[in-house]
Formats: sequence, structure tokens, C-alpha cells
Amino acid sequence: MHLEEFAEGKSFWHRMDPRVKVLALTAFAVVTAISDHLPALLLALGLGVTSILTAKLDMKKVGVRLLVVNTFVLFLWLFLPFTTPGEVIWSFSFLTVKREGLELALAITLKTNAIVTASIGLIGTSSVFSLVHGMTHLKMPEKLVHLFFFCYRYISVIHEEYLLLRTSMRVRSFKAGTNMHTYKTFAYLLGMLFVRSYERSQRIYQAMVLRGFNGTFYTLDHFHMRGSDWCALFIMGFLTALVGALQWGVLN
Repeated sequence: MHLEEFAEGKSFWHRMDPRVKVLALTAFAVVTAISDHLPALLLALGLGVTSILTAKLDMKKVGVRLLVVNTFVLFLWLFLPFTTPGEVIWSFSFLTVKREGLELALAITLKTNAIVTASIGLIGTSSVFSLVHGMTHLKMPEKLVHLFFFCYRYISVIHEEYLLLRTSMRVRSFKAGTNMHTYKTFAYLLGMLFVRSYERSQRIYQAMVLRGFNGTFYTLDHFHMRGSDWCALFIMGFLTALVGALQWGVLN
């Protein structure tokens, strides 16, 4: 599992202080998530796409990630226009399409893609270790930082356990279908994955305690804000405020 495919590069985003990225993305994501006006959401999406383009990332890999995200968003388009109360703009038999449902599905689509593209452009261009280091410098709760770090560190291990269990199922000639045997088998697979993950976590914790871990990760190197970092923080803060201004009608 390639979780740091975009971390290497020479763009401006790759060189930026990770603390600036965390702060800028947090503010941008919050403002975008609570916005529902089309101009604000279009601007937010444009900023997210711009971050990817200026980071000079592999667009094919970015497209794969967006395809996965929008596959889930597609289900909203299959239900929201028909189930959300509001003005009927089209009807056929027992199906009725509501304007409010279409607007809600469009807003969620724009929000999702704006936040995901911004996350790839900002957070994706830093290594996880530098992000954890930056979160520590920002005085975020230690438990939150540890949870983020361990989820990243061992999600690939859990994925390997999953692949091992799936391989053992194939060796035993298991074929998925729409029957009770398949449902039970996948339930057992999920249960075994939880059990193995728990057992692995216990062994890892014991190994850490054996090496003197006391609940704190100590940082030996420290970040230093440069002039370009302050400038980037100001610009991104201004653009985020502009999205908010469009949302709350300040510019109208």
C-alpha cells in the first residue's frame, strides 16, 4: 500500500513547513465543509485543484484516488434527488426528482472533491513523519498524534494480514456469491482480522515497553518558519477567508 506516493518532489508544497500545511488545511476543510453556496464551493474546488497542479503530482495517480472517492459519491446521486423533500422538477412513474435533492448532491460532490484535492496537494506532499512532527510542534493532543501515527504505520500490516487470509480462502477453493455461506465467511474474515490485529498490537506494545517507551515520542529536530512559509500561510488564510466571504454573503 503506497501511502506516501506524493511525498517526494521539488515543488513549493513539498518544501513548505508541515505546520503551515496542517493549519491551512484544517481551516480550509472546516470552512468548505460548512459551506453550501455554489460560488464558495466552486472556489474551494478550484483552490484544491490548483494545489495539485502546482505540486506537479502524477495526475494518473491522483485520478485513481478521486475515482475511488467519487464512486461513493455516486450513490448519493442515486438516492438524494429522489428522497429529499422539495420542489419536483421531473417525474416518471413513481420516481420524482427534487431540486433540493440535486442541489444537495451537487454540494456534497463539490465539498468532497475540494477537500480531497486540497488534502492531496497539501498533506500528501509531506511524509507522515514530518506531519507527526509538525502536529507535535502545534501542541496537538498526544493521544491524537499517536493514534494518527500508529494508524499510518500499521495499516499496511493489517492489509498484509487481510491478503494472507484471502489467500488462504482461495486455497480452500472459496468463491464469493450471494448466499449465506459467503456472508458468514466474510464475517469470519472480518472477525479474524480484528483478532489478529489485536494480537499484533499487544506484541508491538510489549516490544515498545521493553525498549523504554513511556507514552511520549521525543523530537530531536525542530522546524523553523521561513519567510516563504509565513507568506504561504497568509495567502492560504486569505483564500480560505474568501471562500467564507462568498458563503456568508460578505462580498454580495
